[in-house]
Amino acid sequence: MDHDSYPDEYILSILDRTRTIAMVGASPKWNRPSYFAMKYLQKKGYRIIPVNPGHSGTTILNEPVYADLCEIPETFDMVDIFRNSHAAGAICNQAVELAASKQIRTVWMQLDVHNEDAARRAEDAGLSVVMNRCPKIEFGRLHTELGWGGFNSNIISSRRRRLRPFGPKTKAGEKHE
Repeated sequence: MDHDSYPDEYILSILDRTRTIAMVGASPKWNRPSYFAMKYLQKKGYRIIPVNPGHSGTTILNEPVYADLCEIPETFDMVDIFRNSHAAGAICNQAVELAASKQIRTVWMQLDVHNEDAARRAEDAGLSVVMNRCPKIEFGRLHTELGWGGFNSNIISSRRRRLRPFGPKTKAGEKHE
């Protein structure tokens, strides 16, 4: 798999089959990207299970927080990694180990997270892998929600508007003095 470019069908198939996401690196801080992504994906019908050892035993957006993937008592479809590229390796290893028992089908690494070795290990174990993408952004893009903000809608454009001449309107054939 070329991890620099994914066909839209590949991303959409992952988003369509996913129902429950374990979000590693979820933050309780409202101004963090993981919080935005979690809240958005919850509103789209996904169940998000936050994973953050520093906040284990608390809740984020009404979901209990777990210290790591093996502590999650139920099954989940995707592991969404909001950690750095180096940390993604160990998280991928844990996802591969738990894939059968937890029914994990996808490892998703967030924006700026690249780990080719981890991706290869996950793919060798039969998991789908996405790197350097955000499921929140991809969901919005593939479901044309970016158009709500004027993107891809021809409402916002880089083309200059044609301006009408300044001054009072005149009847056809009259001249301004």
